[in-house]
Amino acid sequence: MTSPADRETENTLRSIADLLGTGHAVDAERAAAALLRAAPGHTEAMRLRAIALLQLGRLDEARATLEAALALAPRSIELLCNLGSVALAAGDAEAAIAALDQAYAIAPEHPAVLLGLGNARRANGDLDGARETYTAATRAQPGHAGAWLNLAAVELALGQHVAAERDARHALTLAPGHSEGLLLLGHVLAAQCRYAEAQTAYEAGERAAPSDARFPYQAGLMAEEQKHLARAAGFHARALALDPAFDHALGQLVFLKRQLCDWSGLDELSSRLRARVAEGASGIAPFAFLAETASPAEQLRCARTAARAIEAAAAPVRRRLRFRHEAAARDRLRVGFASNGFGNHPTGLLIVALIEALRDGPVEAVLLSTADGDGPIRERLRRAAEWHDVAGLSPIVLAERIHSEQLDVIVDLRGYGAGGIAEALALRPAPLQVNWLAYPGTSGAPWIDYVIADRVVLPDALRPHFSEAMAYLPRCFQPSDPGRIVADPPPRTECGLPPEGPVYVSFNNSYKLNPHSVRRMLDVLRAVPDAALWLLGGPEGADDRLRAAARDEGIDPARLVFMQKLPHDEYLARYRHATLFLDTQPYNAHTTASDAIWAGCPVLTVPGETFAARVAASLNAHLGMPALNVADDDAFVRTAVRIGSDAALRETLHAELRERRASSGLFDMSGFARDLAALLARMVERHRRGLAPADLD
Repeated sequence: MTSPADRETENTLRSIADLLGTGHAVDAERAAAALLRAAPGHTEAMRLRAIALLQLGRLDEARATLEAALALAPRSIELLCNLGSVALAAGDAEAAIAALDQAYAIAPEHPAVLLGLGNARRANGDLDGARETYTAATRAQPGHAGAWLNLAAVELALGQHVAAERDARHALTLAPGHSEGLLLLGHVLAAQCRYAEAQTAYEAGERAAPSDARFPYQAGLMAEEQKHLARAAGFHARALALDPAFDHALGQLVFLKRQLCDWSGLDELSSRLRARVAEGASGIAPFAFLAETASPAEQLRCARTAARAIEAAAAPVRRRLRFRHEAAARDRLRVGFASNGFGNHPTGLLIVALIEALRDGPVEAVLLSTADGDGPIRERLRRAAEWHDVAGLSPIVLAERIHSEQLDVIVDLRGYGAGGIAEALALRPAPLQVNWLAYPGTSGAPWIDYVIADRVVLPDALRPHFSEAMAYLPRCFQPSDPGRIVADPPPRTECGLPPEGPVYVSFNNSYKLNPHSVRRMLDVLRAVPDAALWLLGGPEGADDRLRAAARDEGIDPARLVFMQKLPHDEYLARYRHATLFLDTQPYNAHTTASDAIWAGCPVLTVPGETFAARVAASLNAHLGMPALNVADDDAFVRTAVRIGSDAALRETLHAELRERRASSGLFDMSGFARDLAALLARMVERHRRGLAPADLD
């Protein structure tokens, strides 16, 4: 017969459990402690107190309480599972596995044991082991939606997209409208580039959990992938309204407004973004942050914060993979280049002739393409080097693929962004890992050893703001394709240009056309009344917003002419109508500046403080025309006006550019290949001698 004291104890235990279930951990801990004073050694009271301590973040006390309870009840499944949870919360996955292995030995088919062990294995980087355990959990309790979702999540991490989608959808049949299930399904669909379907899943998740900012944020990313930028901005604004501290959404919203040339409220949002970077906020995309008027120190902080998050996720998997790098005896260096841009993309356009020039030298180029595509650039690259299609691979599988190629060096031609290259390289699949060309800044990443640059784009003043060792080329760091033909363009009027007068161009992407750069261009137009400004057409009303900005500055909007995107050869031909390229700040023209120079159009720039703000200056300096690198905005406007107003000066300038283009070495890809091969060989030689990366001149 149950005594009154026992009934009172049972009632107290139920009350403590209710308090824990409703989030009242402080009251639950006090009640459990009081019960233990009355009934020392009561293991269930000890267990509930430990759960309260876990919820309060008092992990050491929770662990000690559970260990004391286990000394009294060493075969308690509940205590062992709770100890595993506490160890996981403390970041000690191995201790969690040890506790849950004990529970597994006692009850190998217990669903809670299997789920806990799967979580611990996953946290320890053992994704295959986690998948095996989660699969067992679904067999032990087929109706447990959470088990199926955990299985789908680890399948997604392993790149098993078909299985992940199947199991996520099955979980949603067990728990229709489950918000976490819809979130995971969206992630699985996004990994398969099924962006519209993923957006639908995220929007369904938002209906299920209308206060959860993650759903409009993810829907915004999918809208952006589909080039629906205004709609994407609306999603991110909604996410930010739900959670003002959601920095992922803040960063995306600012970058989208820049792409749309929607400057309403932009100064306040940009200031807020920079403040959050200064506070170490995570989730802000380093690439998008390059477009902000931020210092090199701020860019380094943003990159390091992003790298820390990737590193934290990668560390347990890296420890488990334990990639080894054996130096192979061979005549040629085996150098991998990883990118999602091996096609009609700035990276492919810049690098194709260099890869062709490397073909017969001391470097064996291995191209790892993380994106599908076709076209002549892609075909040239496939013919010029060893080619691997690695599109759609998860970071773990991509890292294993890179490691299997036994490279001496892997060159990251992407940086932060699509394709999972940063996440794969964080697993250290190659002995030396290098940042070059595509990401114009520091990676801030411990897994990147060197950045390839030149002394103009990365002067000594920037050295403290880069995490990598410097590897300097004796020429401009940016290659190009000197085999392109610049054909005759259609007549001016067919291009939308006036029949006569100077034509200033700035065919930069719209996110670079910030108020400061546009105002500077309009100052030039104001002083050269017969000139036109030729811009690249932007997305979803951006052109109209720029015309409105001109009108507000007293400039006839009709003087702004917009060129829609064209095939590369047709676009290059248009430069023959151009008088002068007006650069942007703080994010310069990069590939576009090289295009302009190759097509015979001089580029006027103000070198800035950051890498991204100095690329055009590097091109001009190595072209041998440093006079086009001017000191400030006033000099920029004066120089542009002088060139636009003086026909003889224009002709002299264009003639000098033609001569320098042929003689300067800026477009000498055979020489570039020799210099790059020599620089890579020096990196490898240091590494093989057991020396740490160091600056290389």
